[in-house]
Amino acid sequence: MNKVEEVISELKKLADPVRAAHSQKFFKTGPGEYGEGDLFLGLRVPQTRKLVKTFRGLELQAMEKLLQSKWHEARLFALLSMVDAFKRGSDKEKEGIFKLYTGNSDRVNGWDLVDSSAPHIAGAYLWDKNRQPLYDFAVSDSLWKRRIAIISTQHFIRNNSFNDTLKIADMLLDDKEDLIHKAVGWMLREVGNRNTEREEKFLKLRYMKMPRTMLRYAIEKFEPGRRKMYLKGLI
Repeated sequence: MNKVEEVISELKKLADPVRAAHSQKFFKTGPGEYGEGDLFLGLRVPQTRKLVKTFRGLELQAMEKLLQSKWHEARLFALLSMVDAFKRGSDKEKEGIFKLYTGNSDRVNGWDLVDSSAPHIAGAYLWDKNRQPLYDFAVSDSLWKRRIAIISTQHFIRNNSFNDTLKIADMLLDDKEDLIHKAVGWMLREVGNRNTEREEKFLKLRYMKMPRTMLRYAIEKFEPGRRKMYLKGLI
């Protein structure tokens, strides 16, 4: 049994059909929904994280094969393994992980998969480099690439760099997908947590045309009176 087969075997040992059925609904896997056709074994995230430690040291080739799995948890395992390896890796190893990540972005096809990996791989790798790949992703037809684009900037925000978040948020302002509205609003809120003035400067020029969900996420931490003024268009 090779390492990929071992990982899948261990994941299946922890399968929970009841939890799997719940996940199928929670992650919108029905016809026409964003997670259409995805399959779950029913693991809890801490269980998957524990297995990542058990199998630490997997080669990139094995991670890539796991990313191709039909099982959601196997893809999550691969991504968490990549995050773990990235944190420990040399510059060359980090580059390899970044290329693997962006080259297989079609398999990072769930909001939880994006959110648990994008800041820690794409964001961290591009911190001191040209960030054009994120702008390319932001104009993609792929919902998941667009989410990777904005969520990756969380790494920049945590380092008090906001320009890319605001530029990409502007690019995604008219996006039709609710998952993008939530992601952009969340990142704007993260900017505001560190610099309210920068967030409000952005919002004042755009909040009247922003999707309602995006605005609600962005102003969630505002004091109640100010939040009401934004929602009523009185700013």
